[in-house]
Amino acid sequence: MQETNEHLKREVGVWGLSANLVNIMIGAGIFALPAIVAAGLGTSSIYAYLFCGLLITLVMLCFAEIGSKVTTSGGAYTYIESSFGPYFGFLTVILFVLSALSADGAVANALVDVLGSIFPFFKTDYVRTLIFIILFAGLGYINVKGIKEGMVLVKTITLTKLIPLLLLVFFSWGHVSFDNLIIDSTPSISKVGAISLILFFAFQGAETGLSISGEVKKPNRTIPRAIFISIIGVLILYILIQTVSQGVLGASLSTYTENPLSMVAQQVFGPIGFTIITIGAAISMLGNLSSEILSMPRVLFRASKDNVLPLRPLSKIHKRFSTPYIAIITYATTGFLLASLGGFEQLAVISSASILLVYLGVSLSVIRSRRKSGKTTKHEFRIPGGYLVPILSVIIIVWLLSNLERKEVIGFGVYIAILTLIYFLKDKFWKRK
Repeated sequence: MQETNEHLKREVGVWGLSANLVNIMIGAGIFALPAIVAAGLGTSSIYAYLFCGLLITLVMLCFAEIGSKVTTSGGAYTYIESSFGPYFGFLTVILFVLSALSADGAVANALVDVLGSIFPFFKTDYVRTLIFIILFAGLGYINVKGIKEGMVLVKTITLTKLIPLLLLVFFSWGHVSFDNLIIDSTPSISKVGAISLILFFAFQGAETGLSISGEVKKPNRTIPRAIFISIIGVLILYILIQTVSQGVLGASLSTYTENPLSMVAQQVFGPIGFTIITIGAAISMLGNLSSEILSMPRVLFRASKDNVLPLRPLSKIHKRFSTPYIAIITYATTGFLLASLGGFEQLAVISSASILLVYLGVSLSVIRSRRKSGKTTKHEFRIPGGYLVPILSVIIIVWLLSNLERKEVIGFGVYIAILTLIYFLKDKFWKRK
C-alpha cells in the first residue's frame, strides 16, 4: 500500500472521492431551500440554480487544476498556503474550519429538528444535547479507526440518501402541473444574486471532501474526475428537485419553509411519503456530518504539520490506525460545542460567507501557481481557455459577496483584522518560545 510522506495511506479511489464530495454537498440545504428560493424568485428559481451551478463549476475547475499539482492533505488550505505563504494559509485554515464547523453545527441542529417533527421528544434540550454527543462522538470514533472505515460509511450513506430523492423526482412527474412551471417574468440581477447567496449553502462542501487528498490514489487523475462526476450529478439532481417541487406544489411551495420536500412526497405518495422523505432528510444530514468529520480534521493536521497552527499534537498520527486522531477528536469536540450553542440560520450564514472567501483564495492560487511554475507536466490537469476560468470565478465570487449586508461585511472585516493581529502575535511568541 502506497503511503505519503505524511504517513497516511492512499486508499481512496475515484468513486470513493466522488461519494465523499456528493455526500457533503447534499446535506441539509436542498431539503429546505426549494421553498426559500421559490419565495424569492417564484417560477424563475431555475436562474439561481444555474448561476450557483456556474459558480461552483468554475470554482471546482480551479480546485481540479491546483489539486492535481498539490497532492498533500489539507485541500484548499494547502493550495492557498503553497501559493501565497503561511499568513494566507493561516487565514484560510481558520476561515475554512470556521465554515465547516458552522455548517456542521447547522446541519446537526437541522437533523434534530427534522427528527422532532416526527418524534416530539427530540425537541427537549437534554435529548438534543444527548443526540449531539452521540453524533459527534460516534462519527469521531469511526474515523479514528481508519480512512477505510470512514469511506465505507460515506459510500453507504451516500447511496441511502440518493435513493429517496431519486424516487421522489421520478414518481413526482405524474403529479406535475406544467402551468406551475411557466416563467412569466424575469427577475433582476440583484434579486438573483441575493437569492443565490442563500442557495449557495446547498452547493458548498466539495472543497471539504478534497481535504483527504493525501489519502487519494493517483490524485492527479482521481481528483479532477471525482470533481466532474460529483458537480454535474448534484447540479442535475438539484434542478430536477426544484422543478418537481414547483410543479407539484405551485405557489404554495414558498409556504413550506421547514420541510418542503416532505410536503411534495405527501402529495405524491400520501402520509407515508412525508415520513419516508423526512427520514431520508435525516439520513442525508447524517451523511453530511460523516463526510465533514472524515475530511476536515485533515486540514487541522496539515496546518499543524506546517507550523501554521502552533498546535503540534494535531499533527500526531495513530500508530495502529494511521489516522490524525488528535485532529479528529479536536474537530468533533468543537463541532459538538457549536451545535449545542447555535441554531441553523445564523450558523449557515457564517458558513456561506466564510467559504466564499476560501473559494476566492483558491481561484487566485491557480493564477499564481501558473505564473510561478510555467509549463504543465503530463501528470497535471490544466483548465482549457488560459486564465478565463479563474478570472471569471474571482469576478463572480466578488459580485456574490457584494450582496452581503453592510453589517456582515463590516463584521467579516473586523474578523480578518483580528485574525491578522493574532497571526503576527502568534508568530512573534512562537519564535521567542
